[in-house]
Formats: sequence, structure tokens, C-alpha cells
Amino acid sequence: MAEQEVFQQDPMAGFFAEIGTRLNEIEEKQRLLKDRVLLIGENLISTKEEMEKQNLEFKKQIKQMDFELKSLKQLNKRVIEELDNFARKTELEILERQFKMFQPLEFARIKDIKDIINKEMKKQG
Repeated sequence: MAEQEVFQQDPMAGFFAEIGTRLNEIEEKQRLLKDRVLLIGENLISTKEEMEKQNLEFKKQIKQMDFELKSLKQLNKRVIEELDNFARKTELEILERQFKMFQPLEFARIKDIKDIINKEMKKQG
């Protein structure tokens, strides 16, 4: 009741008390907003750092893939250049037929023929 008497006696005191209360509430809200802004700023910085790390990792992977792609291209080019040096299947088939006709393992050596002749002569002689 003492406060009501003071307010009734001095209307300006009540007005200033209400302004002080509202000012305190506004200051508290401002502190909360400041804390939130700081937290958001910290999160933004950590997110930015994380994104930069990922970006750096992606760049490394891209360089590695580029190197591998260049290596594969060089290998492919060498293989294509060497293709002319390989025999075609039809050419191999022709050689195989000629080899079968020739059959070098079935030919007798001169020494073998002389041995056979000598054996036969000994049998007859």
C-alpha cells in the first residue's frame, strides 16, 4: 500500500518506475539477442571452416582424378599405337594352318635317318 500511496502522490514516479521496468526487460531481451547473434556467428564461422576443408578435399580429389584420367588417356593412346603391331585373328589362323601342314616335329633329322639306315644294314649284313 505504501507504493500505491507513493504512486498516487507522485504520478511521475509511477511512470518512471514503469519505464525502468520496461527498460530492464528490453535490456534483457537485447542481451539474449546478443548471445544468440554471437552463437549464430560462431556457428557460421565453424560451418565456413568445415566447408573450406571439404572444398579443399574435393579439390584434392579432383586433382587426383584428373591425374588418373591423364594416365588412362596416355595408356589408351599407347595401346592404340601398339595395335598395329599385333596380328589379326585371320592372320593367326593362316599361320596355324600352314604350321599344321608343315608339322616340323614329324620330320626326321638327318642323324635319325642315318641311324635307321645303319640299323637296317646291320640287320641285312
